[in-house]
Amino acid sequence: MNNDLMLISNELRWFYPGYIPENIQLWFQQNCLIDPLKSPEAREDVYLYSPGCDYLGIKLRQGRLEVKWRQAELAVMDLGELVTGKAEKWGKWLCKDSQGESFQPEMVLGNPVWVIVQKVRYSQLFQVFADCSVAAVATNERIDNGCSIEITNLTLRENAWWSLAFEAFGEDSRILENLKATASHVFQTYQYSQLAIAHSYAYPHWLGIIAH
Repeated sequence: MNNDLMLISNELRWFYPGYIPENIQLWFQQNCLIDPLKSPEAREDVYLYSPGCDYLGIKLRQGRLEVKWRQAELAVMDLGELVTGKAEKWGKWLCKDSQGESFQPEMVLGNPVWVIVQKVRYSQLFQVFADCSVAAVATNERIDNGCSIEITNLTLRENAWWSLAFEAFGEDSRILENLKATASHVFQTYQYSQLAIAHSYAYPHWLGIIAH
């Protein structure tokens, strides 16, 4: 039996070649995480590479199928002199097979259009209140309006990249404000290399750059 769930998010992402710069990783650990000594999460996701299709993302992750569809390109966000990015609205369908018979990576890895992306990431969940104030909370805390932020080292076919991303959720009328409030709060302490709009896009576009 399959269990399906759909989620709506507003997202903001940047991708850069190489590994996370040491000063940016230290900034993230000290200014974004509740516990600066928290260990990163390591995992492998398997993506379907769809050339020229940057509005659709399909991946296998930890025994489930995830399908993401870009529903809208939203605002350009200027978040200080160093930070400009493109906000996008995404719908995500999660499909899990409770029998464990479907959505296993070994079923697709012989096919070259499926690619393994290794990820080592730090993440933090923030709650956004009605007055747009923001507070970091435990990842397993149930909240109605919030935004997760992550910084990730990515490896695909021995190519190293890194990414910084925000993923906001909540009530329809507040979700974009949740994204803006969290990003504005986090970037108050950011003073490192520029995060430019030319590098602001989602995973399907990144795969189109690196997997062809």
